[in-house]
Amino acid sequence: MSITPEHGHEPGDTAGSDLALREGENTVEKFPNPGFGPHRPRRADVDPAANKRAERQVVALFALSILGTIGFVVAYFALPPGETVASMRTSNLALGLGLAFALLGIGLAAVHWAKSLMNDHEKAEDRHAQRSSDQVRAEAVAVLKDGAQDSAIGRRGVLKGALVSSLALFPLTIALPLIGEVGEDWNVSKFKRTLWAKNKKLTIDPTGRPIKAADVTIGSVVHVIPEGLEEAEAPLDEKAKAVVLLVRLDPRDIKSEQGEGWSYDGIVAFSKICTHVGCPVALYEQQTHHLLCPCHQSTFDVADGAKVVFGPAKRPLPQLPITVDDEGYLVAQSDFHEPIGPSFWERLR
Repeated sequence: MSITPEHGHEPGDTAGSDLALREGENTVEKFPNPGFGPHRPRRADVDPAANKRAERQVVALFALSILGTIGFVVAYFALPPGETVASMRTSNLALGLGLAFALLGIGLAAVHWAKSLMNDHEKAEDRHAQRSSDQVRAEAVAVLKDGAQDSAIGRRGVLKGALVSSLALFPLTIALPLIGEVGEDWNVSKFKRTLWAKNKKLTIDPTGRPIKAADVTIGSVVHVIPEGLEEAEAPLDEKAKAVVLLVRLDPRDIKSEQGEGWSYDGIVAFSKICTHVGCPVALYEQQTHHLLCPCHQSTFDVADGAKVVFGPAKRPLPQLPITVDDEGYLVAQSDFHEPIGPSFWERLR
């Protein structure tokens, strides 16, 4: 495809009717610039009542944003997450709705303002060098001032107040949760330890029934928690740290462990908390002995000390040392020997 000059015009001549677009055997004359179509004024442009109504609608949308922010603040203090799933669900729902209305109000108000109150005349300008002349730059500043004047924000006191109020209050939805952490418990050492301890029985999640080694067949996977979890001061927090995946392999398939004697007759136990960003690792492939994290596909080899074989995780899943008691129940030899989870304050990854 090429553009060739016709009728004696030199390249670069912009006479639209004298340039032809040639493709193979076909020649198509370049069509003239159609320009802008006739401008159709909006109702708010010709009807003062409609203009005032549109302004009130924009103010109402900004007011919706303000109410959303206030609702977020009230929910933050009146509906703390608590220790139960129901209280956490209620708190998150209230905070989410408050944040949604705070953002939605600002967004809809800005769009409605632009579509109904600001200048809607189409404009076009030719491309020019990246750095405009001083005269053009001065004209651009003048255009910006004209735009501010055209929006009539200076003459619309209620609208301006609603805009400023909604934008001023909205940052509370971001700052308040951060400020609220001041004065909270910053003892990070408690994250180094879980409820697992010597002779603590492994129980099935969520029933809490102790499990015997004989109950675990080769190739099976069991989700376990420490015995007595429900009696902990904060059971949900403790469960989030202590959840473990129990897998039984053929002892001949075990290549290595993180500690000598940490498994029992092919049964190994690893933290379910992915060492990448903390998602639950729970997808087990029996033939390869691989554990997959569904969030970012980090893959761990259970037969080789849960070492990382693929994905963004940087370290193996921590292994829980286990054995059996006199009755054949699986019990922990100790807590994990390193902090569970993705990262830690004292650890460089």
